[in-house]
Amino acid sequence: MTSLVIMQTASALMQVSFFIVVSSSNAYAQYLGGTSTFSGLVIGIPTAFSGIALLPLMKYDQGGYRRPLNFACATAILGNVLYSLAYHAGFLYLILLGRIVSGFSFTFFMYSKRYCSDPRIVGIRRRTTLAGWLVLGQGFGFSIGPFIGGLLYKIGFSNSIFNGYTSPTWILAGIWAVFWAIASQLFEDVPTARTPSPPDTSIELQQMNTPSDPTNADAKSDDIKRIEEATEEPCAASGSSSATVNEPSTDNVPAPPRRMNAAQIGVTATMCWFAMTCFFILGAWEANIPVFTGSASPLNPFDYSPFAAGNFIAVGGVATIPFLLANLLVARRVQDRHTLAVGTALGTAGLLVALAVLATRTVSFGTFFVCWFLVALGFNLTSTVTLSLLSKQLPGEWNAKISLAIQYSNYTGRVCGAVWGGAGVKVGMLNYVGLQIGIVGVGVLLFSTLWKQLKAKTG
Repeated sequence: MTSLVIMQTASALMQVSFFIVVSSSNAYAQYLGGTSTFSGLVIGIPTAFSGIALLPLMKYDQGGYRRPLNFACATAILGNVLYSLAYHAGFLYLILLGRIVSGFSFTFFMYSKRYCSDPRIVGIRRRTTLAGWLVLGQGFGFSIGPFIGGLLYKIGFSNSIFNGYTSPTWILAGIWAVFWAIASQLFEDVPTARTPSPPDTSIELQQMNTPSDPTNADAKSDDIKRIEEATEEPCAASGSSSATVNEPSTDNVPAPPRRMNAAQIGVTATMCWFAMTCFFILGAWEANIPVFTGSASPLNPFDYSPFAAGNFIAVGGVATIPFLLANLLVARRVQDRHTLAVGTALGTAGLLVALAVLATRTVSFGTFFVCWFLVALGFNLTSTVTLSLLSKQLPGEWNAKISLAIQYSNYTGRVCGAVWGGAGVKVGMLNYVGLQIGIVGVGVLLFSTLWKQLKAKTG
């Protein structure tokens, strides 16, 4: 239980690390000579390098979680420190380098998901519930992260080391250091399968071949006769003594590798598409809100500061938390495909409302907040089932591979979504929302076609 809490806490901390710079990264990048598109790249680039580091790390992890946890903590501390030092150094690309190093820590996103669907420790009927807890931490991260980042930006701390741009990441580096010290003492890794060592038969054979005592030799020969008679009895009962004895044993022959059938390929493609879609849209909105609400766009009635934009993101995230908590209770009785459909419907409704208010130029706090709330709730809800549904339909020994596929889909969505969100005002807000609706449309087509194949156990 302690290890599970550590995994969930690490996931929530990574969410905070990812989002804490969202509210102030645009102002930070512009202060150092960058652009809004560059700030979107700063937000999204960590997951690209996380994806690059993931495959080498999987060869190093030995099927466990302690080594990846230590790697995540170390790189999170170093990355946040580098991001903070960019202000004092006056070097724009140091914030990019810091986020790249932080990206190596985000490899643990995959391990936290894999842990919650690992057949060695988690039964089928607990997987969606544990994934729901991960998404609750995700909601916590994108709520508290931008709020803290915006609050610290407003306070300022006017010095070249600890100020409004750098204080969020300095504080995060300290939190990660404390967490690492606690986790290294309390975390217990999953049990690894041990191959039993072969018995040492050389001594026994030597003793049987060189009897020193005639009595012992006679006793041993009697034992050998009894063993031979016992092995011959099953053969005689089957009526094929010599043929059966001479047949080679197939007990130790490895089973042929399993292959996906057409239905499993379709379900896997659908879940990977939705894993990408959820994080593309969430990442785009989180990166776009500070840019759009602080821009000179004629569609923007707000003129928000980074602090106000961070609060807007946070309030929308906080509003989703009661519903995500309710999902933890409902997940045990509702099929994953129904959760997928409901979440997609809510998120799509938010996108359609956003398209309508942008097209009619009726953007206000109320309408924009409803759009953000529906998008955040819908696609967070959808993201709870992408891995859990696959893990229920595919063999347990494939868990590492399907976790990797889902995580790479998440990474693709995060990187592309953050860059798209940062460029939203430049490409046009209608185009920005329209692309998201098109991506969701492809997903709806996929799960409508494969609805029957998406059925899986509840829990």
